[in-house]
Amino acid sequence: MLHPLIVEPVVRAALLEDLGRAGDITTDAIVPADADAAARIVARRDGRVAGLGAALTAFRLVDPDCSVVVEHGDGADVPAGGTIATVTAKARALLTAERTALNFLGQLSGVATSTRALVRAVAHTRARIVCTRKTTPGLRALEKEAVRLGGGSNHRFGLDDAILVKDNHIAVAGGIRPAVEKVRAAVGHMVKIEVEVDTLAQLEELLTLPVDVVLLDNMDPATLARAVALVDGRMLTEASGSVTLDSVRAIAEAGVDMISVGWITHSAPCLDLGLDM
Repeated sequence: MLHPLIVEPVVRAALLEDLGRAGDITTDAIVPADADAAARIVARRDGRVAGLGAALTAFRLVDPDCSVVVEHGDGADVPAGGTIATVTAKARALLTAERTALNFLGQLSGVATSTRALVRAVAHTRARIVCTRKTTPGLRALEKEAVRLGGGSNHRFGLDDAILVKDNHIAVAGGIRPAVEKVRAAVGHMVKIEVEVDTLAQLEELLTLPVDVVLLDNMDPATLARAVALVDGRMLTEASGSVTLDSVRAIAEAGVDMISVGWITHSAPCLDLGLDM
């Protein structure tokens, strides 16, 4: 679970964006200030819950005295029609926070649900599903937690926690060897180094260098299997590029250690949810 100090500023900013300059003028005109109500957060289809903490933070920021009963918490599988949580609060607070809460919960549960599907597809292999930095600006910590709740693992959180030498770095450096030599000289012993290769010839050169992980980019399963055999356990292998639910099984069966997937954070379909008063 993410620390509240990480979650609250993100949710507060989202509420302020929605409240604008005058607040919820529709709800304030219709609903008495002293009216209480209860509402169920309901899943319209099956999915893996993620982002419930952010959703409930939205309600609590608008009504600090609200009470919550959770039936399917973060990391749980909820069936279609199932209740995720019931929130009792001022009626105005429920209606004002509704869209912000469901936006977070639907988006993040969609990430977790998509991750879950990929993880299940490769469960018979050693491959782990990992996310990338292709995240919604401002929501990276929340989306990466959703990946973990879906059974996946996290790649880099930012540019500063590991070295990833990609094709453009290699082009600017003048080749794989000078690129690796430069980064190895620049970082401390605690920093891992990963290098992207597009061909088996590049991989053979990389195997002579002090590298921790190789990113095998846009290789078909047969080529991936040859690459894994060449590496022979000397470094971790990561496959990326054109990974779908249909293709992920064959990629995993090539023997790679990790499969990185950008769309589980940038294009995962939201889990359909509703707030039933």
